[in-house]
Amino acid sequence: MAAIPDMDPQETQEWLDALDAVLELEGVERAHFLLEQMIDKARRSGANLPYSASTAYLNTIPVTQEERFPGDLALERRIRALIRWNAIATVMQANKKSPGVGGHIASFASAATLYDVGFNHFFHAADDKHGGDLLYIQGHSSPGIYARAYLEGRLSDEQMKNFRQEVDGGGLPSYPHPWLMPDFWQFPTVSMGLGPLTAIYQARFMKYLNDRGMVNTENRKVWAFLGDGETDEPESLGAISLAGRERLDNLIFVVNCNLQRLDGPVRGNGKIIQELEGVFRGAGWNVIKVVWGRHWDALLAKDTKGLLLKRMEECVDGDYQNYKAKDGAYVRQHFFGKYPELLEMVANMSDDDIWRLNRGGHDPFKVYAAYAAATKHSGQPTVILAKTVKGYGMGESGEGQNITHQAKKMSDVSLKAFRDRFNIPIADDQLSSVPLYRPAEDSPEMQYLKERRKALGGYLPARRQKAEALPVPSLKDFDAILAGTGEREISTTMAFVRVLSTLVKDKVIGKHVVPIVPDEARTFGMEGMFRQLGIYSSQGQLYEPQDADQVMFYKESKNGQILEEGINEAGAFASWLSAATSYSNHGLAMIPFYIYYSMFGFQRIGDLAWLAGDARARGFLLGGTAGRTTLNGEGLQHEDGHSHLQAATIPNCISYDPAYAYELAVIIQDGLRRMYKEQEDVYYYLTVMNENYVHPPMPKGVEEGIIKGMYLLKKAGKKKLKVRLMGSGTILREVEAAAELLENDFGVSAEVWSITSFNELRRDGLDAARWNRLHPEKPQRDSYVGKCLKGGKEPVIASTDYMKAYADQIREFVPANYVTLGTDGFGRSDSREKLRRFFEVDRYYVVVAALKALADEGGLPAAKVSEAMKKYGIDPDKPNPVTV
Repeated sequence: MAAIPDMDPQETQEWLDALDAVLELEGVERAHFLLEQMIDKARRSGANLPYSASTAYLNTIPVTQEERFPGDLALERRIRALIRWNAIATVMQANKKSPGVGGHIASFASAATLYDVGFNHFFHAADDKHGGDLLYIQGHSSPGIYARAYLEGRLSDEQMKNFRQEVDGGGLPSYPHPWLMPDFWQFPTVSMGLGPLTAIYQARFMKYLNDRGMVNTENRKVWAFLGDGETDEPESLGAISLAGRERLDNLIFVVNCNLQRLDGPVRGNGKIIQELEGVFRGAGWNVIKVVWGRHWDALLAKDTKGLLLKRMEECVDGDYQNYKAKDGAYVRQHFFGKYPELLEMVANMSDDDIWRLNRGGHDPFKVYAAYAAATKHSGQPTVILAKTVKGYGMGESGEGQNITHQAKKMSDVSLKAFRDRFNIPIADDQLSSVPLYRPAEDSPEMQYLKERRKALGGYLPARRQKAEALPVPSLKDFDAILAGTGEREISTTMAFVRVLSTLVKDKVIGKHVVPIVPDEARTFGMEGMFRQLGIYSSQGQLYEPQDADQVMFYKESKNGQILEEGINEAGAFASWLSAATSYSNHGLAMIPFYIYYSMFGFQRIGDLAWLAGDARARGFLLGGTAGRTTLNGEGLQHEDGHSHLQAATIPNCISYDPAYAYELAVIIQDGLRRMYKEQEDVYYYLTVMNENYVHPPMPKGVEEGIIKGMYLLKKAGKKKLKVRLMGSGTILREVEAAAELLENDFGVSAEVWSITSFNELRRDGLDAARWNRLHPEKPQRDSYVGKCLKGGKEPVIASTDYMKAYADQIREFVPANYVTLGTDGFGRSDSREKLRRFFEVDRYYVVVAALKALADEGGLPAAKVSEAMKKYGIDPDKPNPVTV
């Protein structure tokens, strides 16, 4: 607006006077209505009015509307100072003891007031009257959270001194990790960007629980703390439109706008606060800017001509960083000095006075007013954009400097200045050792600290580790699935849908089941559940669906059970994660089943899957249309041949590749037992396919083998030459067919083993090998693979729909010549038969591999292998699939 000349100042003043009169006599809502009417009229008349989603570079809440700060300012400042000091001491002592362990000082230094006001006045712990707020703490601020817990008596001196030194026990992890501190941290928030994303879906899941009558989540808030630099991560802002659309007024983002990321300014040539305001307002959020501290109030009140505001808006973030990296004289010259009128405005202020002109995020009055407004706002999520200084208080060791993020220590000069600035009772001769400091228990600081938390229900962060166990159906409840399909051909995906249908009909646990799909329910044959269970919608269904006259019509409902997340794997996984940790966050175990194209699981959201392990999630992931060759036609980007290898990287992810319906039922039933009866902190990944075939009834006595990872499906015949064949998933049927070909065409008998999990077999084998290595004088243990294959030296051939490395995992435990076939290489479009031949995993290649293994051992002439290749039309000179 400053670039548009005022052609008639008198007229302008008349309009402004009129607006003042409306505001004074009729209120803000009437003034807003009139302005909107005028804008609408202008646009309808053809005026091309420029749109700006950002407002003036000022605090959103005027001084006259700020809710009064109710705390004891002096005591809170004192407590905050001690927490600041102990946070620095924690990092510096760790690096003195073990140089190079790292840690971050500057992030919490900038955010201390943002957390302090929340802990003293807003963050409610769970008690008998309140379900508890949920805190997503920015990872780099963890030293400050530990420092507060230390003052509260929740962490010991020994723990603090072992920050980032955990191996010997009693140490503290670098960041929020529930796996490492299961009674303390509620949520993992690193890698950066995952905290904001998962916080949004957590808030939505709380609405889901409330709307379904499962848990009363009213009056509970989700607080997510993030840095302005973190918003560059696509995950940070990728779901904010959902929060606006769903009107998640239980969600509050606090963005610490210290204007710096790891290497330099976030937006050196612009203003990150203004940018984020526009982004969030456009997504339907309530935006509260906390830019200036109360020491600016008097100057802004004098700014009747708007020149100070103009100067504030002229400066870019690179300038503002410089102002706090220098001193008051620099600010006088370079900020106020541009205009003589501004210099005159601060003529009576010393350089120290100018230096004390504080930023909003460091002012407890301004922060309190913002938090109070946010917690009372309804109908929208709120984001608080708080301007701070990175490295606040670090002085020459990093305050406002580009190097501050990497700072692990402070010079003696800076420590002394910090001590004096914040009045820390540490003597000069102790400064270099940077000791922790905790006041006496009966001190005013300690009494106030504990009283404030008592008034808010207890200490935070704190994590619940168990909920009431759920009764789990017995395997007998799945008899219809265990009995096989007769002559009917179905896919393992449809078998899963039958298992799921059995569970949702269960009178006890049925309501705890949370089916989740990313806009692929029809692909997986789940559309029958639309009407049966309903698709959750916070608004219900405001329209008549196009297929309303159909039996399986698209039904949205406010108490719907299905979470239909659209084409959004990250969001769907975040919903799954919210349900999978509900036992901890809401005291109620939920049973999430998230089914998706397997290629778009770990490969797409691997960081979230790793986070789920850290979060101690419990639930089921189902990779649909799995395997490199089962999703015929879709091609390279859709055909998954490696998700099980990715699952294997997560220590508490239990993965299976079942071939038959009974295997699937046994695995799910055992998973329910482990996660919801025994309350183990594991989660399951199962692959299911869309290929139809007959499913036999479950053989007797195979349940243990299914769970452990392998069982004998077919005994070998009585031929002299024998081999052992292994297969998993849909390729098991190719292996079964290969056994018949070997018997009929070459007189070779074959055992057939169904391998439900090479991953679990490897873990079992490694565990046995480790025990043997560490107990050399005790009777040695055998792996489960070794036990199953004991007594025979026949060659073993394994074929799967995954990369060779998947089956290769058990090589060291196979007591014989071991050959693996797999689908290494890029997928492509064609029929299943042609794809399996292309990747060399079909029945014919299994036969050739078996014959070659026998030939290598002298069991038959090599010519027999050539004969087989000729018989089955195999070109020995075809390109290696991995190269084309």
